[in-house]
Amino acid sequence: MRQKIVAGNWKMNNTNSESKLLLKKLLSYKFPPDVRVIVSPPYTQLSLISNKLKNLKIEVASQNMHYASNGAFTGEISASMLKSSGVFTTILGHSERRLYFNETNKSLNEKVKKAVNENIEIIFCIGEELDDRKSGNHFEYVKLQLEKTVFLQPIESWKKIIIAYEPIWAIGTGETASPDQVQEMHSYIRNIISENYNESLAESTCIIYGGSVKPSNAKNIFSQPDVDGGLIGGASLKSEDFAAIVKATKCQSYTA
Repeated sequence: MRQKIVAGNWKMNNTNSESKLLLKKLLSYKFPPDVRVIVSPPYTQLSLISNKLKNLKIEVASQNMHYASNGAFTGEISASMLKSSGVFTTILGHSERRLYFNETNKSLNEKVKKAVNENIEIIFCIGEELDDRKSGNHFEYVKLQLEKTVFLQPIESWKKIIIAYEPIWAIGTGETASPDQVQEMHSYIRNIISENYNESLAESTCIIYGGSVKPSNAKNIFSQPDVDGGLIGGASLKSEDFAAIVKATKCQSYTA
C-alpha cells in the first residue's frame, strides 16, 4: 500500500520567529505514524527547522535546488548545501518557479538528474494551465512535462520520486479541481508511468495533489483511489488547518 503524504509548502512566508511558533503548534499534534508529514520552509530557515525536527515525526524539504554542484549562481542553493543542512528532499518544478523564474522542462531535467545522483528525494510538480484544460489539451500537457523530465530517468530512480499534480489554474486562486477531475488526472498519470516503466512501479508511486486544498475539501479529494495526499500551500501556514488536512487522509486519527 502506498504511503499517504502531506507536505506543506510555506513559500516566501514567515520570519524565523513566526516559523518557530508555527512549528511549535504543529508539534503539539500527534500525527498518525502511517502519514508522512513534511514542511518546506524558506531557504534561510532550512537549518533552523531541520535541527528542531531532528529525530521527530515531521520532515523537511527545500522549495528548490540548483543543478550545479557549486559555482557562480548567485542566490541559488546546491544539493550539498541542502544535505549539510540536514535536508534530503526537494520540491522541483513548482508552477511558480516555472512562471516567475523561467524554469523549463530542459532545466528541470538537469535538476532532476542532479537530485537523483545526489540521492535527494524529489517532489516533482506538474500541471496544466486553464487554457489547456478548457481546450482539452490537459492530458498531453502533463504527459509532455513528464516525458521531458522524470521519464528520462532510469526505473531505479523512481524510489526517490513523488509526483505532485497541481493544476495551475487552482493554485492560490481559491479554485479547486473537483474530486473527479483530480482522480481522472491522477489515474492518467499512473497509467502513463505504467506505459513508460511497468505496472508495479505505477502502483507504488505516490501521486499527491496540490491546488487550494483546505480542511473543507481535503477529505473528498484524498478519498479518491489514486490520490496519495497533498502538497499544501496557504493552508500549511495555519497549524489547525494543516493538521485537519493531515487527518483528512483517512488514516488513523490523531489527538492534540
